[in-house]
Amino acid sequence: MHISPVLWQFLVKWLNASALFPREASTIAPYADALYFFLLLITVVGLSVVGALIFGFAIRYRKEKHPVAVQVEGSTLLEATWTIIPLALFLICFVWGALLYFRIYNPPTNAMNIYVVGKQWMWKAEHQGGQHEINALHVPVGRPVQLTMISQDVFHSFSVPDFRIKREVIPGRYSTVWFQATTPGTYHLFCTQYCGTNHSQMIGEVTAMTPDDFQKWLQASTSGMSLAQNGERLFASMGCNACHTGTAGSRGPNLAGVYGSKLQLTNGSEVLVNDAYLRDAILNPSEHVTAGYSPIMPTYQGQVSEDGLIDLVEYIKGLNSNYRIQQTLVTSQSDQTAPTTPAGVKP
Repeated sequence: MHISPVLWQFLVKWLNASALFPREASTIAPYADALYFFLLLITVVGLSVVGALIFGFAIRYRKEKHPVAVQVEGSTLLEATWTIIPLALFLICFVWGALLYFRIYNPPTNAMNIYVVGKQWMWKAEHQGGQHEINALHVPVGRPVQLTMISQDVFHSFSVPDFRIKREVIPGRYSTVWFQATTPGTYHLFCTQYCGTNHSQMIGEVTAMTPDDFQKWLQASTSGMSLAQNGERLFASMGCNACHTGTAGSRGPNLAGVYGSKLQLTNGSEVLVNDAYLRDAILNPSEHVTAGYSPIMPTYQGQVSEDGLIDLVEYIKGLNSNYRIQQTLVTSQSDQTAPTTPAGVKP
């Protein structure tokens, strides 16, 4: 069956304009739509077959034609048919869905990471270069983007229908989702989890830009301090550099190059150091004591915001040596020992 290009464009534009079917604006969208239409097809076919059989049996075995009930013997072939066919369809859907699931939830290794914090009632996006956005997100087309998300208060749900992504944003735990935009434009961003009085107002826009335009936006939107630089300042102000010096006899473990490695804990378990572990180790240090060290680190629960935790995690992730830690420690010690000038006296 051939559909003219004019008619096809009309149908596509009508679906988009009516909001019955969102645009396909990411690489994953066609795969998600293919499974959706397959499920819709077998549902319609199954409904039609069952409806036709019910209608046919109602006519054929009506009371006027069969006033006395007649025993109908079963058919092994018929029973096997209506068992095997649905089972095969369910298995196809399961395998197809599983493959799609792993495709959606396993980002490429070269994905650009952006942090998203959900709050009542807004979205805050934080780029690694220090760019911050409220209820907006700028991304480049043609490049995979991973969102590392967390909620500061209650459950939220990050959803961009045109990208076919939807991910729960949970307090106290990082969740991730990734996409690769294919078409420049502006797309709706929703919270699809009821989160309080102004839930319906927790909306925003995702702007997909060409790589050149995105670089221009980054340069124009920079705050002058990257997340890692903010994390370094916070690391020093909290006194973390006094223990995690990386030198022999230091009271805390060496953090240089720790990200992505496996640590041995005092309880004998081994853990992978990722974003979630670093965040939890800052808030609940007594549960994550590295082997060979004493549980002397205080908890920072309630003392550091989610934004601050993101900065600290980004700083530790990028630590390749302890040079900067030792420099900030020397600077802070110098500030503490420097003599103060009495008021009204010129130095």
